[in-house]
Amino acid sequence: MDLANESFTGEFVLLGFSDKPWLEFPVFVVLLTSYIVTIFGNLNIIMVSRLDSKLHTPMYFFLSNLSAIDLCYITCTVPQMMVNLRSIKKVISYGGCAAQLFMFLALGATECVLLAVMSFDRFVAICRPLHYSVIMHQRLCLQLAAASWIIGFGNSVWLSILTLRLPLCGHRVIDHFLCEVPALLKLSCADTTANEAELFFESIVFHLVPITLILASYAFIAQAILKIQSAEGRQKAFGTCGSHLIVVSLFYGPAISIYLLPPSPHSKDQRKMVSLIYGIIAPMLNPLIYTLRNKEVKEAFKRLITRVSVIKN
Repeated sequence: MDLANESFTGEFVLLGFSDKPWLEFPVFVVLLTSYIVTIFGNLNIIMVSRLDSKLHTPMYFFLSNLSAIDLCYITCTVPQMMVNLRSIKKVISYGGCAAQLFMFLALGATECVLLAVMSFDRFVAICRPLHYSVIMHQRLCLQLAAASWIIGFGNSVWLSILTLRLPLCGHRVIDHFLCEVPALLKLSCADTTANEAELFFESIVFHLVPITLILASYAFIAQAILKIQSAEGRQKAFGTCGSHLIVVSLFYGPAISIYLLPPSPHSKDQRKMVSLIYGIIAPMLNPLIYTLRNKEVKEAFKRLITRVSVIKN
């Protein structure tokens, strides 16, 4: 740590919604519900994708990776948030804050890349159906998934070091409910212009570039779907692509508003609520979107339940 940080006591105070105590219990209930649904929903998707041979396809392999990201995402933030919401002393250790910052950045960047990979998979499946199995072979799928994780975690190492090396000069009150880069930059007593520029550049790389590739993929996908003669074929294509587009909107919309749009003087509470959607609500809704809108997943669940019932009997 820098010399300016030597007087740091080892704990950060997370203000969260402490200026609105009436809001803390409803937020706690939302967090608890989201956490339970997210854990249950994403574990089910991973389990059914592994156990049902009909789901051993690139699409469900990437979906399992997305579920794993969402499980880690919500686990690195929600338990600490729930503890602070029901505590008088709303603190997090320096080590806990550093770990939360690292994981939040790593998983967020990994999901950015993975969602672009998933759109490429859908592009090949719909626009190059005859070559799908040749292009999206197992080795390529493993390489794309591994690249998503490596790029995400590599980016987090760099950005976390840049953020945590800033001198705090005794400042330790974070006006947020988690350790996020913009909130930590406000604590520093040094010039953070270079850090803000780096954060903005990386936000463009991990938000605008992937979303541009996703939209370009779906422009080609839409053209291909309109050429499909069968109404059932069009409906199936729209179903799988529709689920992915909803997930993309839930993730990129709040993320872009946090990291790319300039903050306004009245946006403090708004940014906190957007962070809730970005980091907690979206991971909860992802498995619901993919299970409720996807006939293959629902049928796989039914087959799994039938197999379990037969084993028990």
